[in-house]
Amino acid sequence: MARQPITPTDSELQILSILWDLDPAPGSSHGSSHGLPTGTVRQVHAEITKHRPVGYTTVLKLLQIMLDKGLVLRDESERSHVYRPAVPRAKTQRRLTRDFIDTAFSGSAKSLVIEALGARRPSAEELADIRRLLDEMEGSK
Repeated sequence: MARQPITPTDSELQILSILWDLDPAPGSSHGSSHGLPTGTVRQVHAEITKHRPVGYTTVLKLLQIMLDKGLVLRDESERSHVYRPAVPRAKTQRRLTRDFIDTAFSGSAKSLVIEALGARRPSAEELADIRRLLDEMEGSK
């Protein structure tokens, strides 16, 4: 039986975002053979503490919990364990968005879009991208 994807908590999502944003230098031993960025506990901790104080051991514990949940994978071949997201950002965002639309907007993508555009004024560039996407969607019908 296939395992249901786990919805990350806010703290776990913050760590995933940091891991997705990490870009190892070319030739680094921290590169991922699966196309996903990787990072050590120290790297994740350094990024989190730019925004809020949190202990190193707290970050380590969260990564261990995330490993148990299947949110991250760990490479133990080096002295410092290297973590990487188990799933790419786009796939996680799609699933979270679907769940959010289903629960908060009773399955209505239209309601989500109306609320999102009303909550914060999009830039001219964002509006142009939205128009282009709508045109593409209409053209593919």
